[in-house]
Amino acid sequence: MDSATLITFIIYIVGMLLLGIVGYKLTSNLSDYFLGGRKLGPGVAALSAGASDMSSWLLLGLPGAIYLSGLAEAWIAVGLTIGAYLNWQFVAKRLRVYTEVSNNAITIPDFFEQRFRDRSRALRLASASVILLFFTFYTASGLVGGAKLFSSSFGLSMTNALIIGSIVIIGYTFLGGFIAVSWTDFIQGLLMFLALIVLPILAIQNAGGWNEAVNVVGNLTDGQNLEMVKGVSTIGIISSLAWGLGYFGQPHILVRFMAIRSTKDVPKARFIGMTWMVLSLFGAVFVGIAGYAYIATNDVSAALAERGIEVSGGVLADEETVFIALTQLLTHPIVAGILLAAILAAIMSTVDSQLLVSSSAVAEDFYKGFIRKNASNKELVWVARISVIVIALLAVWIASANEKLVLELVAYAWAGFGAAFGPIILLSLFWKRMTRNGALLGIITGAVTVVVWSEFVKSDLYELVPGFFLAGAVAIIVSLLGQAPSQEIQEEFDQAREQANG
Repeated sequence: MDSATLITFIIYIVGMLLLGIVGYKLTSNLSDYFLGGRKLGPGVAALSAGASDMSSWLLLGLPGAIYLSGLAEAWIAVGLTIGAYLNWQFVAKRLRVYTEVSNNAITIPDFFEQRFRDRSRALRLASASVILLFFTFYTASGLVGGAKLFSSSFGLSMTNALIIGSIVIIGYTFLGGFIAVSWTDFIQGLLMFLALIVLPILAIQNAGGWNEAVNVVGNLTDGQNLEMVKGVSTIGIISSLAWGLGYFGQPHILVRFMAIRSTKDVPKARFIGMTWMVLSLFGAVFVGIAGYAYIATNDVSAALAERGIEVSGGVLADEETVFIALTQLLTHPIVAGILLAAILAAIMSTVDSQLLVSSSAVAEDFYKGFIRKNASNKELVWVARISVIVIALLAVWIASANEKLVLELVAYAWAGFGAAFGPIILLSLFWKRMTRNGALLGIITGAVTVVVWSEFVKSDLYELVPGFFLAGAVAIIVSLLGQAPSQEIQEEFDQAREQANG
């Protein structure tokens, strides 16, 4: 890597760690550490939610999928856009109000327990277990992306790359908590947006323009990579669109709704977030198409081989390095440093959020819930900080032993949360008749279905689809068969609904 690129990259990393120190100074209690005191403005909330959502799959996974398979993979972007909009439109306000009304719940398991007055703690245990299970894999996906970045840019081994990336991310999450994570996510979201605007333009220009890029891709793939419908199975389209269902159950996104300053800020945050998301997704698609055209028609194998990126017959050996390859080939060293930092930003912005939510499950839902009910705020914050380190180390171990692509790991974790939590969140916010037993069995059904479907059912149908609908059906049926919620719970539901609508 050029020295200017390296210096730019290091300056970015140091800046993120400094924000962690600032966050440490501003964090005095558990609400600050996990929700930033519910003081996020609309811009920070929107870009923080988007950056923590998109992860390295936006700059590595999605461009790689488009590079390899063409526009058929763009259905995922369509499904995500629809799901994100519906989440902002219908869930954000109600969840912000309801979590505060429900004894100021600061985690999703805490909300479920307060919402259904679950004295057995079974809901807290089940939902916290789901968070730890699937976030471990989700975090591992980010670390795999980080390893690809460092190995392709610095020539490091997978092990060393994992260690370096983990140290940086653990550092500012450990120190600053939600405040540091949200502000770094805001900056990282801007950086990701810049990268997905600049690099596609450069790639298209160097490929001879958009029409020429499309012609090259069409000729080399017999038009197959330019088709969104033809040759794509119905199950494939349904599975891709179903990614949108996952939004309703992602804890690291939902906590941004819980932390936003006021429900009056939601419309502005929704506009900012959706604009960022649509333009970023378009940029990722363009990187995949233009990258295929440029690399296939230029002799770049020697230049990329020097950077540890393998090309054979004009095609990348690892399609998920297309963004990195174009950055190295087409930009000035300083710009390359900024664009490569955008990939690290995408990884860090998601992994830090996942570590924070996971540590909240350990501190608030396991430690305080079952071990030390009278633990002080200071003690819980330190339990959370130590949990960040332990969970990150476990994710590093999984990442080092896993050969799956970034997109595959993300898909599994996304399905797990979407199926286990998505239907329960929606029913909790919009159905007064929902019961504790319905929520508990729904969560278990969703999580188990995803694991069983993924491991034992050999089907092209994305495991999120059966998991989501089975969980919802079980939750509704069990609720209807059981005793109606108490008057207190129903009155709280009405109060939250009126405040959200007002």
